Amino acid sequence: MGREQWKKIWVGSAGNMVEWFDWFVYATFAVYFADSFFPEGNETANLMNTMGIFAVGFFMRPVGGWLLGRIGDRKGRKAALTLTVTLMSASAVLIAIAPTYDVAGYGGVAVLMLARLLQGLSVGGEYAASATYLTEASAPETRGFASSFQYVSMTAGQLVGLGLQIVLQRNMSEAALHSWGWRIPFVVGALGAGIVFYLRRSMLETEVYAESGAAEQQDRGTLKVLWQHRREAFLVMALTMGGTVAYYTYTTYLTKFLSKSAGMEKSTASLVSFCALFVFMCVQPLAGMLSDRIGRRPLLITFAVGSTFLTVPIMTMLKHADTFWPALGLALLALLVITGYTSINACVKAELFPTGIRALGVGLSYAVANALFGGTAEYVALWFKNAGAESGFYWYVAGCAAVSLVVYLTMRETRDIDLNRVAAVRAGEKASPSGATSVTPAS
Repeated sequence: MGREQWKKIWVGSAGNMVEWFDWFVYATFAVYFADSFFPEGNETANLMNTMGIFAVGFFMRPVGGWLLGRIGDRKGRKAALTLTVTLMSASAVLIAIAPTYDVAGYGGVAVLMLARLLQGLSVGGEYAASATYLTEASAPETRGFASSFQYVSMTAGQLVGLGLQIVLQRNMSEAALHSWGWRIPFVVGALGAGIVFYLRRSMLETEVYAESGAAEQQDRGTLKVLWQHRREAFLVMALTMGGTVAYYTYTTYLTKFLSKSAGMEKSTASLVSFCALFVFMCVQPLAGMLSDRIGRRPLLITFAVGSTFLTVPIMTMLKHADTFWPALGLALLALLVITGYTSINACVKAELFPTGIRALGVGLSYAVANALFGGTAEYVALWFKNAGAESGFYWYVAGCAAVSLVVYLTMRETRDIDLNRVAAVRAGEKASPSGATSVTPAS
């Protein structure tokens, strides 16, 4: 890869890291501020209320996928990426200054809700723009490797959040963290977003997008054109279902599961998550490179088979793993299985759509699936726990993976798709004289 390609990947990834730091620290620090915004009562119920607001952010992601995906297709990937980080900075500031229940009653909940809505809008557009940008910024033979940096940067953002949590846990009292220490990561996130805004203003547009203007329709980036590629849109939603549920189960929910269900100390649970996620982050580019050699489908199928058959035993053993090393081993096994999805899902989705509808197609389709399954994963888990049937959630995760497995087994390979095909091509028709075709599930 050339120097310019590395520069594009670096700028896109740095912004993505800050975006997802801000997104994930809400879930990571929820155990500390859940009681601040609701009346005193059942601790699990307050956490459920707080995670319910977390889920609301996911339901704004389709709006962000549509609005910012449209901007990304019509105004450029750079314009969309700059706007997403601006919205995220504003949301981080709002959470950092949100008044507690003792100060403003449910007014603090209203501020928290507004901030999560802005975060949902931002992240919905961020995924669309960054997946498209990282895929288009790379050479055809290295798209899997380049796009894997989306989850490298996403995981790095979560690691920074977890690392900050560990530092605060070791240097602040439990009372101080519950009182005001939880606000610190949101201040850090707002400052980081300001730095990334400066970087993204000078970023380079991808050549694929820059060269597509003359050939594209005037209504690119619209729902009208997306409807022409509805098969690909439904395919993205179906292949996302299992991956997003599994991902949020073993990332944002893992720390809470280990502390609330396995009885592990919060600081130890955070350390388990940190170490497991660090290894997970490091293997993403390796899996991306592998997909460039053998294709995307083998990795997706490996993930789905593993998640379908291993989720129940892994989660069952994790519930009884109340010490560091057994919990770390099980978490690593789960995350290595999920790597088959996370390392390449960005490029697979981007490869399904032509340039003029790529950001909107990826963003809206993915965001809808994420809102329905990823955003509700923790709430569903806590619902099962509150109902006294926690193992039901394990089967739910396995079932979602099984549905995606059917999709992976029937879809066609996307590795050699031509990214320069134009949006005028309808789903299932021949793309251009070069021979590229639109990808639909195999019959």
